[in-house]
Amino acid sequence: MEKNKLQVTFLGAAGTVTGSKYLIENQDQRILVDCGLFQGLKELRNLNWQNPPIDVATIDAIVLTHGHLDHCGYLPRLVKLGFKGMIYGSAATVEIAKIIIADSAKIQEEDAERANQHGYSKHEIAKPLYTLDDVAKTLPLFQNAPLEKWVQVADDFEVRFQLNGHILGSTFIEVKVNDQVLVFSGDIGQEKDVMLRVPLKPKQADYLFIESTYGDRLHQKQDTLAYLEEKINSTIEKGGTIIIPAFAVERAQVLMYYLYQLKMQNRLPEVPLIMDSPMATDMVHLFQKFHDFHQLSHQECAAIFSTFKMVGDHGASKKVVASDVPKIVVAASGMATGGRVLSYLAKYIGDENSTILLVGFQAEGTRGRQMLDGCHEVKMYGKFFKVRAEIGSITGLSAHGDQSDLLNWVNELQEAPKKVFIVHGERQASDAFRVKLMDQYHWNIEIPSLYQTVVLD
Repeated sequence: MEKNKLQVTFLGAAGTVTGSKYLIENQDQRILVDCGLFQGLKELRNLNWQNPPIDVATIDAIVLTHGHLDHCGYLPRLVKLGFKGMIYGSAATVEIAKIIIADSAKIQEEDAERANQHGYSKHEIAKPLYTLDDVAKTLPLFQNAPLEKWVQVADDFEVRFQLNGHILGSTFIEVKVNDQVLVFSGDIGQEKDVMLRVPLKPKQADYLFIESTYGDRLHQKQDTLAYLEEKINSTIEKGGTIIIPAFAVERAQVLMYYLYQLKMQNRLPEVPLIMDSPMATDMVHLFQKFHDFHQLSHQECAAIFSTFKMVGDHGASKKVVASDVPKIVVAASGMATGGRVLSYLAKYIGDENSTILLVGFQAEGTRGRQMLDGCHEVKMYGKFFKVRAEIGSITGLSAHGDQSDLLNWVNELQEAPKKVFIVHGERQASDAFRVKLMDQYHWNIEIPSLYQTVVLD
């Protein structure tokens, strides 16, 4: 780096919507904002196996915007490579991140074991990126950070966490260094969410790093209850089953909320409501623990979550999959990249009487994106499965704000930033958002590239 210069290196979520990692350096001090896994396209997933272009032992601290895998899932790998600093996040983010990385390690170990057992890995011996032992070494490094208060995480760096409405505990992060304020948006939620509190907005940003997941579009206006009702009832009438791949963190709970509303209004047939995700079950407990982060009362939480059969161990999950009884199943993962939903897809994706409902953003290269784009077959467990089930999309339940939400999120900045960096978006979305942001605010804007380093004045 240039001596005595403040600079940022984009180690992920630059030119893509995954793998969030932003390294901030000031003289001999370094902090990392987010530490996510790359997901989706194979060329991106392969980046997880490449060592970062830095000495990770020199990173003083990591600060997390939230607990999704593409923002925290690389932590055990970084610890394995030598990181020994503290990991800061809101109390809810810390709890979620611990669950996420443990689940990720377990899935990786199981996938490697299955690949070796059935011989469908291209490698002589398939290995996980990291293990549960690596996770165990990571857990003691987590540190709860208060909301809306400055926290010293290194000699030159203070940070402040502010709720931004994406998932339980999610925040944008303000970094104060050399009398400059750098704002990292994290993933910004919709202004009107049925469960979470309204996102807060930054007031000052010398440099702004803003996501652009939906920077090129507005969410379609959809009556979610009516859409769910129609799809569920038409599927059950045919004797089929409804499979909803859902992110275990947040979207699964929102779906539970909507399905509970339909049930209370007598708009659902009498079929089992099943949540098959140990992580989603853990999230239910966190919703009941962290009431300050959402709008539901204790009574509402208890009523919603008691409506579902929560499937825990693998044995119980296999029985549900094997049963031919029509049912509604919510299972992770949300982009069908792994998790228990694959067992359901393997059985029901070829059933023309069944329906698969996709929720939220589906990244390039994921099975969810392939189904959404109308692919006639998808590959799972080393073989191809014909897509005969109906594929639906619930558009109004994204945890990400759309272009309008993103533009509104910056409207309380008191002065124009010196520069805005548009990150966490596919190229088309980022460029469309750049054009819109430039037209509305006339700011100095750049879309950085992966591994690019920029010096901040």
